[in-house]
Order: sequence, then C-alpha cells, then structure tokens
Amino acid sequence: MFFSIIAGLVAFVLTVVAMPYFIRYYQLKKIGGQQMHEDVKQHLEKAGTPTMGGTVFLVVAVLVSAFFSLFSPVGEKGVVIGILSVLVIYGIIGFLDDFLKIFKQINEGLKPWQKMALQILAGLIFYFVHVRPSGTDSINIFGFHAHLGIIYVLFVLFWVVGFSNAVNLTDGIDGLASISVVISLLAYAVIAVQQRQFDILLIIVTMIGALLGFFVFNHKPAKVFMGDVGSLALGALLAAISIALRVEWTLLFIGFVYVFETASVMLQVSYFKYTKKKFGEGRRIFRMTPFHHHLELGGITGKSEEWSEWKVDAFLWTVGLVLSAIALAIMYL
Repeated sequence: MFFSIIAGLVAFVLTVVAMPYFIRYYQLKKIGGQQMHEDVKQHLEKAGTPTMGGTVFLVVAVLVSAFFSLFSPVGEKGVVIGILSVLVIYGIIGFLDDFLKIFKQINEGLKPWQKMALQILAGLIFYFVHVRPSGTDSINIFGFHAHLGIIYVLFVLFWVVGFSNAVNLTDGIDGLASISVVISLLAYAVIAVQQRQFDILLIIVTMIGALLGFFVFNHKPAKVFMGDVGSLALGALLAAISIALRVEWTLLFIGFVYVFETASVMLQVSYFKYTKKKFGEGRRIFRMTPFHHHLELGGITGKSEEWSEWKVDAFLWTVGLVLSAIALAIMYL
C-alpha cells in the first residue's frame, strides 16, 4: 500500500509540473480551445480555454503505473497490462476525436460509428487480454454470481463502452468529472485493499494522484479542460476496475452520477421525440442536458437563480460520495 502512495505522489508532482507547459504550448501556438454552450451564460467567458489536458495526466498515470509495477513486490502483472491497455486505447480514441475537432476544425470529430467501432475494439482487447484469461464468465450482483458463458463478452463491451461515454457526458463544467472520478477511485481503493489486490490499487492511487494534479488547473476558473482524451479513458478505467475486482454492481452506486447524467440525456431525447410526434411540439423534462446544465440553469426545481459551477460541483460530488459510501456499506457492514 505504501508503494502505491509513493506512486500517487509522483504522479501528482509530475502532472503539476507538466501541465503549465501544455497550457503554454496552446497559448503560444494560439490553438483554438473548448467550444461552449451558448445557453449557459457563465460558460461564454471560457471560450478558447485549452482542452486535451487529459493527455498529460493519462501519460503520467500510465508511465508511473507501469514503472512502479515493474518493481512491485506483489500482484499480477497481467491485470496491470489489461487495465492500462484499456486506459491507453480509450485515451487514443479520445485524442483522435479531440485532434480532429481542435487541429483539423472538424466540429463532429470522429463520426459516431467510427468512435463506437473503436470503443468496441478496445473493449474486446480488454476482454481477450485480461477477462478471458482470468476464466471468469459471471457478473457479481450484490454478492451473487450470475454465469453468462460466452454472452459475458457482451456485458464487458456494454459496461466499458457505456461508462466511457457516461463519464464523457459528465465532463461539462470545471472540476466536475475530475473530482467525481477521484471519489469513485477512492471507493475502489478501499475495495482493492480489502481484497489485497495491490496491483489494481497501484493503478487506482496513481490515477488519483494524477487527477488531483490536474484539478490544480481544472478547478473554477479552469485553465485547461481534459477533453475526450481524458473523459473517455477515465470512464473505461472505472468499468475495467469494477470488472477486475469482480464487483461490477458497485459501479451503479459508485458511478451513479455518470449513470444519471447519461439517463438525463436519453430521457430528454426520447420525451422530446415522443411529444413532438404526439402533440406536434417537442417538450422537455430538463431545462438542458446533461443534468449538470439543468442545475446550472436554475437548480433542481428551476425556481432558484442559476447555480454557480462550484454549487453544481459540490452537489454532484456529495451525491457521488454518499452513494459510494452506501456501496461500501452494503459490501462490508
């Protein structure tokens, strides 16, 4: 455990040292930054803020995890390779998407089918590199194992691809995704310690350190955003860790914020299409989705003034923290 803490501290320091150089590069080259939602007034001043900062903390986390795992006295190197492969490949997918948007001025970035195909490919790599060799074919549902046989690969794809996109949707305001993922990783750190899975703990603590280093520059007012390169990789990482620890069900609690953010988008789109077809006029459930924008535009009920980003962050971080604690309580109390 001490070994993991040292790795986390190294990742934090390297991220804090490297990030200013990344930001300065964007500024010197006058590279266009993040596009903002015009409907949320407090976002307009952020237009042009450097993005793709996830590149820095991902590179740091992967290199530090790989280096320290070579000298780790415990653990299976196979699980480290499996989880880091997911992190790297999903990071590359996000990097390509961001690169096309920022450097090639292609607003859409990767086409939806291209992104989905690459995400499925990355999920299959994780399955064949780590999951299948482990011999498992079951889902842990509150301690009960449901054996799925060959269909288990479909669950792995759904889980990894789904949560990758869910965290991506959550990354919409300063600091929200970075600290939400830190909270999720802290919960999985507790589980990894309880299971004595110190190889997985090394990756978790290293990423926590890198994300906290990133948050130094990502809290409001953000000097840099993580971009798809960071958010897609982080979502896939959480899914991979829940599978590697054999506690898949916990991500529905530990990752509730990401699940609800995604559900808000799906509900909004479905309800809008339904009411447009039935009444000839599309109606909305939320003022704007994902859900954090709904909160910004007037809180939960809409009867209050616009919520500041700090207030939205605090609310959703608290939700994530409480539900993560509930998941741990269900497991260990």
